[in-house]
Amino acid sequence: MEFRKFKEKYIIRLNKGDEVISSITDLCRKENIKLGSFVGLGAANKATIGLYDTENKLYHQTTMEEPMEITSLVGNISTFDDEVYLHVHINLCNKDMQIFGGHLNECFISATSEITLLNIEGKVEREYDEETGLNLYKFL
Repeated sequence: MEFRKFKEKYIIRLNKGDEVISSITDLCRKENIKLGSFVGLGAANKATIGLYDTENKLYHQTTMEEPMEITSLVGNISTFDDEVYLHVHINLCNKDMQIFGGHLNECFISATSEITLLNIEGKVEREYDEETGLNLYKFL
């Protein structure tokens, strides 16, 4: 991963073999980013995406291992127990031009990924919500 900072914005390039979630998390820790958002695109060869079943409070996951275009990568940055917490969704296109998308658990870059990250001054913590089974924003 390589990046350049422009005031509150970061331009990031992930390289072949980089994993998206861990790379962005590492950058946030290194740069002390506690709140923000990001968008990106690129190419991947392995990704695990999920869908949250709100009725049963379970994630259903699918892992895909094939050449894919990242047609949309969107996420936000907050904290949970004062640690960096990413919430990320992705759309992936396979060679048949089929689009698959959902909550991103893991994604490995096959060539490159270009990401723009906005650092927002401040902090929003999350807390576990019994009703939904999710870690929701907590506003004091």
